[in-house]
Amino acid sequence: MFVIFKLKNKLDHIFSDNKVIGRKAIVLFLILLFNNFFSQQAITGRIIDETGEGLGAVIIINISTDQKVYSNSQGEFSIKAFPNDELRFVKEDFRRVSRKVLTDGINSQLLITLFQIPKDIGEVKIVKKLTGDLEQDSRIVAKIDKGEIVKQAVGLPQPVGKMREKPAEVKSVLLPILLGNLNVQGVYDLISGKARRQKRLYRYDDLQEHIAWIRNRVDDDYFIKAGIPPGQISEFIEFSFGAKPQVRTYVKARNLSGVLLRLEETVPLYIERLKQRQK
Repeated sequence: MFVIFKLKNKLDHIFSDNKVIGRKAIVLFLILLFNNFFSQQAITGRIIDETGEGLGAVIIINISTDQKVYSNSQGEFSIKAFPNDELRFVKEDFRRVSRKVLTDGINSQLLITLFQIPKDIGEVKIVKKLTGDLEQDSRIVAKIDKGEIVKQAVGLPQPVGKMREKPAEVKSVLLPILLGNLNVQGVYDLISGKARRQKRLYRYDDLQEHIAWIRNRVDDDYFIKAGIPPGQISEFIEFSFGAKPQVRTYVKARNLSGVLLRLEETVPLYIERLKQRQK
């Protein structure tokens, strides 16, 4: 009886040690799994056309992190990404392609095929092709602003901000009243609704000015080739301001290459919206 009791204690001790080892193994497995699924990894791959030739100067954009790189002359690329990040591949005259990466935790090399957009051969013109470099491409598609050239040549100082009446604000009107100062005009503007109408008018003026800034610098063909109807280019730009507020930020900073990058992202959204209208 004593031997049986001693054997039972020994087996319990062995099973207890196995449970501890098992728990440690599970914890180690979970740590490795977490690192695999949630750490940023280098995604590599190659981009080819429909004939199998490598495509260089393709823009690869990580939509989640806003990082962008370019493929080399052989079509090879490398970019950092987290699991389920979306990569977008963009090149002039080719259909855009998007691909989510690390969806199953496996970091396998990507092979992306871009198909050329068929187009009619019309009048032959010698034009510069887009290179994939946004700074160069923004200069290619940009229109010549003769007025801006004259201003720069003359060298006259430009006014800071806009010369327009500042709408009355509640704080700027009420706080002085507490100190015994009454701004009659400010009180009238608030009560009559003039201040509210001014703000609405200024927002509209700023919107039209920002749309015009893009239209004056980018040829309509750029939008038409992307699938935007000629009569709805301004509407598309306004839609982009709402869908991607960074577009307007780049307009205010006078950064045309940044504007073009963000507009690339809103084109599919706007085209899908047009399709929904037609249903």
